[in-house]
Amino acid sequence: MSVNSQLLRKLPKVDELLRNPQLVSLSCQHAVLTESVREVIESLRQQILAGEEPSVEPQDICEQVTLTVKQKTTMNLRPVINATGIVLHTNLGRAKLSTAAVQAIQSVAQDYNTLEYNLSKGSRGSRYSHVESIITKLTGAEDAMVVNNNAAAVMLVLSTMAKGKEVVTSRGELVEIGGAFRVPEIMEQSGGTLVEVGTTNKTHLRDYENAITENTGAFLKVHTSNFKIMGFCEEVSLDEMVHLGHEHNIPVIYDLGSGAMIRLEEYGIADEPNVLDAMKSGADVISFSGDKLMGGPQAGIIIGKREYIEAMKKNPLTRAFRIDKLTLAALEATLREYLDPEEVFKNNPTLRMITATMDTLVPKGERLLECLNAVCDGSYSAYLTEDFGQVGGGSVPTQMIRSAVVAVNPAFVSLDVLEKRLRSASPLPIIARISKDRLLLDVRTIDEHHFESVAQSIKACCQK
Repeated sequence: MSVNSQLLRKLPKVDELLRNPQLVSLSCQHAVLTESVREVIESLRQQILAGEEPSVEPQDICEQVTLTVKQKTTMNLRPVINATGIVLHTNLGRAKLSTAAVQAIQSVAQDYNTLEYNLSKGSRGSRYSHVESIITKLTGAEDAMVVNNNAAAVMLVLSTMAKGKEVVTSRGELVEIGGAFRVPEIMEQSGGTLVEVGTTNKTHLRDYENAITENTGAFLKVHTSNFKIMGFCEEVSLDEMVHLGHEHNIPVIYDLGSGAMIRLEEYGIADEPNVLDAMKSGADVISFSGDKLMGGPQAGIIIGKREYIEAMKKNPLTRAFRIDKLTLAALEATLREYLDPEEVFKNNPTLRMITATMDTLVPKGERLLECLNAVCDGSYSAYLTEDFGQVGGGSVPTQMIRSAVVAVNPAFVSLDVLEKRLRSASPLPIIARISKDRLLLDVRTIDEHHFESVAQSIKACCQK
């Protein structure tokens, strides 16, 4: 009898494996366990038929089944440790929410809530009322509303204010945001007609003035948050555009993008406009994101003149773009923390990470290094050094942030293998980066309560 035939005969039956104590003790649905057993046995059968000689011992098979069950029962959307130093990492969910925001989500998720119910009147209410007054208080706007992201906000604004009309925009501001969504395409979908003025690198005030016709519906200014034009360039300021627009009774729309609610210049973050300064310009409508520099959940926030906001609330698109109860809860909690400008830096994870200085990051890096050295068994070496991270999320793209990093050099595996293994680490995958023949762990974006876990994962992933 051939080796292949012998191995095939040794393969256990599904029912036999399901009675194995090693699998009986697994905490999972019986259907998942059965499916996993069948998949593992079939995989082994195919390997044997292909001329391979895999182990068919019950213990080894049960280990494969256990691993398969774990893969099937692990959530696809799950937490990870961000060791990249990119604070608003789009692929990793952008802004981390504050403790208050997380608690707010849990409270409305577990119970019925006042999403569209007015307690004082005992009748139907508006979901926008939960955050309108806070936003207007923080920004000084006449009115406000929120939708599910800033792309939706821009489309709703244009659909309401410029449908069937011309919208004058600088060529240098026709940006493409993540996922290949482009301003001209959003304009087309909204029903407005794009009128491009100026050139890629230079647009003058006279370009806007010369483009005015009887069908001009609005001027649109877009903050180019995800790129910068350097060198021989010029753009029209928001103040100049507002002055021209009001002279000709043409509303000015400003897509602010990142949505900084606090001036960050003193913390080394330059060239990033903020919501308060935009409001002072007199722009008629401003939109920005909730999950970027504001540090909240994904949302598109619209502020401005009451007549325009009221019209947007009646637009049929509003229902398609409306924000849900969980996002509203997180957004309200985030906004409330901005009512205390001093405390928000302590409570808002995004602001706390962006404004962290080397005075705090170096000691933090030393603590991570201590954890790594405490468990080191010779499979790696580590040391503290400096490198640069980024704000991320399409914000201040040309600016790097000085940071403290722990560099790891594995002794027995390649850097690529280590990086790949860390992405499968348990209990939490670790997303790191490789630079100059080192794997870097940037402490700006790693919470200290994860340090022990990071150290154990590095040790495990550096083994032969």
